[in-house]
Amino acid sequence: MTATPSTLVSRNPADPDDVLLRISAPGPRAATDAVERARAAQPAWLPAGAAARSAALGAVAAAVEAAADELAALAVREVGKPLTEARAEVARTAAVWRYYAQAPYEPTGTVHETAAGPGLLLTRRRPHGVAGLITPWNFPFAIPSWKSAPALAAGNTVVLKPAPEATACAQKLAEIVQGALPEGVFTVLPGGAAEGAALVDAADAVSFTGSTAAGRTVTRAASARGIPVQAEMGGLNAAIVLPDADIARAAAHIAAAIAGYAGQKCTATSRVIAVGAALGPLREALAEALRAVPVGDPADAATVCGPLISAAARDRVAEAASGLRVLAGGAGPEGSHGPGWYVSPTLVEQAPHDHRLLREEVFGPLAALLPADDLAHAVRIANAVPYGLVTSVHTAGLDTALAGLDRLDTGMIRINAPSTGVDFHLPFGGTKASSHGPREQGRAALEFYTASRTYTLCPAGAI
Repeated sequence: MTATPSTLVSRNPADPDDVLLRISAPGPRAATDAVERARAAQPAWLPAGAAARSAALGAVAAAVEAAADELAALAVREVGKPLTEARAEVARTAAVWRYYAQAPYEPTGTVHETAAGPGLLLTRRRPHGVAGLITPWNFPFAIPSWKSAPALAAGNTVVLKPAPEATACAQKLAEIVQGALPEGVFTVLPGGAAEGAALVDAADAVSFTGSTAAGRTVTRAASARGIPVQAEMGGLNAAIVLPDADIARAAAHIAAAIAGYAGQKCTATSRVIAVGAALGPLREALAEALRAVPVGDPADAATVCGPLISAAARDRVAEAASGLRVLAGGAGPEGSHGPGWYVSPTLVEQAPHDHRLLREEVFGPLAALLPADDLAHAVRIANAVPYGLVTSVHTAGLDTALAGLDRLDTGMIRINAPSTGVDFHLPFGGTKASSHGPREQGRAALEFYTASRTYTLCPAGAI
């Protein structure tokens, strides 16, 4: 995707000559106008009632399922998502809308006795108004959905500003969602940083997923306005492998977490920490597993690792691996996998502790293999980065796993499973530079998109 201040151009990362979309960026005023329309629609959307909101979200889920093949093909073409993953994302998207379709019926508060005298004390959660959502390109249907659905279920209206690289996907999602909702309740705002900043300046609550730098800008701006804000940002995730682990199985899990969708997930594994005697066998097994990963055209159902989203992203991965000992993969000759922006899944070792690969999120199919003396040492290595999203631990011993759980400074810990993978009905988020504000997904999202109010109800003349 390339952009100028006036034009957004969406290209197929597997074939950059294939242009999906070319439109004029609407400018900051368009964000203000979209929020004003959403604000005008919100007072009718909330009192429409639980049944109406539930039916609308259920209708979106059904429409997503009906358009599943078209949506998956669009994700393949616009953001280079391998077909199998694209199909899985669309299925998850439908499931997210169906899950939150039940949320309008959930209790919104509690009833309490007064401390003294007659009356009632009530707490009740109410929507903020207009939710401004800023989403990335790598999950072009799922992330906008797991932000929009709970916001709408709670009675907010939504203005969604997608990443420029996923504009066509967002417009298709809007077509589906708007078909089930009243006018003005859900709006897609195409654009870049200028439109996103204007949305943050106008919305009543903001949810962001993207880079750490952009997320910090968003959180500062929203906090200065005093509005609720959550931001999901980068990851520099570790996989810890103990000597008692099933090495072959661990290598398969970790290879999938490094190479799946070319490592373009905030939950991808970028550091592999081998404890003690696990190092030698894991080095061999993981390098072999990565060399076996199918790389190529994302439209091929067998492909696991497709292209990077842009030439700049490809070059960033190659630069990060430069000068390190390569155990598997590497950039290879340009065009070796097709005309797109490809990098083979890559494993390196002997990275100095201050190397950028151990300090910054590279966002590609690249990981560093690191040795550790014991579990305590592995935990220190895992924690010694600015991020704290997810850690995977591979071991046959439950006692060992439990011993390390509370010492890992990450929001999510996965035992004998890849670092990638999200359960949309549970809270999602990390620590340190990975996340800011409340968690999203599950019931936690409903809490973010609402504010608690306390009511005191006394009989007339009682006070």
